[in-house]
Amino acid sequence: MKSPKQRFGVLEYLIFTALIAVIFCLCVCVGSVNIPLGKTLSVFQNALSSLVRQYLFHQPALSPAETVSSILLTVRFPRVLCVALTGASLSLAGAAMQGLLKNPLADGSTLGVSSGAALGAVTAIAFGIAFPSLPFAGTMVMAVLFAFLSLLIILGLALKLDRTLSSHTVILIGVIYSMFVSSLMSIVITFAADRVQQITFWTMGSLQGKGYKDALILFAALLLFGGMILLHARELNAFAVGEENARHVGVNVRRVKLVLLIAVSGLIGVCVSIGGTIGFVGLITPHLLRMLTGPDHRRLLPACLFGGAGFLMLSDLAARILLRPRELNIGIITSLAGAVMFVLIFYRTRRGRSC
Repeated sequence: MKSPKQRFGVLEYLIFTALIAVIFCLCVCVGSVNIPLGKTLSVFQNALSSLVRQYLFHQPALSPAETVSSILLTVRFPRVLCVALTGASLSLAGAAMQGLLKNPLADGSTLGVSSGAALGAVTAIAFGIAFPSLPFAGTMVMAVLFAFLSLLIILGLALKLDRTLSSHTVILIGVIYSMFVSSLMSIVITFAADRVQQITFWTMGSLQGKGYKDALILFAALLLFGGMILLHARELNAFAVGEENARHVGVNVRRVKLVLLIAVSGLIGVCVSIGGTIGFVGLITPHLLRMLTGPDHRRLLPACLFGGAGFLMLSDLAARILLRPRELNIGIITSLAGAVMFVLIFYRTRRGRSC
């Protein structure tokens, strides 16, 4: 019989769902213009009844004529939805990387994978790489491809230098690779002088102006790649005690590694192609939630979905209201929080090894 500590129970799901619902409502109601909760719920009720009339009774849908309705339905709601999905995806990817590499400092930002994905997206933007029927897909495909190649390059170099993949080696390779990618990005930008402002704003990380199409893409990516990660929670637990032990309990190490690397690259690439470089989400939330749920990935991974969504929604809210009516990029907020957390985790890691 499984201990309650070994699974993510119904009560925990309900608690996390309630917290996310509260944070979601707060983020939708508060912004450059504060909208009362009652008014917000009324707008969504009218929008829902309009959709029911349109699709079930074939009556024309009512357009959101009011300014408040327009703000909520066309600007704020899809944006917060995209923020929540991005946070959940990045947090899940970070937890998978930390479990796979047995490294608490592993994350798309610290390893340079996000920088690689950004290089792919910037290249697509600068040179207009696109598919005729899906113009948005060019940026996404390039970001996912570069994220996967970056992960392979970083891990390959780290293995050449240190077969144990220690924190110091992996992080050092990640920093060096990020600097190299930054240089390449500067070269690419040189050939796209007319798009410098767009690229610069995008590399700082922002989900401003994102719509329902972006939310649908993020949801599909989370469903596909996130599902792949969640299905391998048991294998990640086996990796925690070493690859040799994982083989002894029947884990196909090579296949699982490849699947997880593809899933992580896919999640990071899609998020970067839509929201730009939003750093440290995959570092902060898994580390904090591990203190709450323990190291068991069957509990940690589902918790990361909720924790990442909540953390990024609150970060986006802070970005919108700290200098109101001006708006900061969400990447600035997460980088500030992530830098402090990175130092604390690094210090604890070094201290733990010296004891």
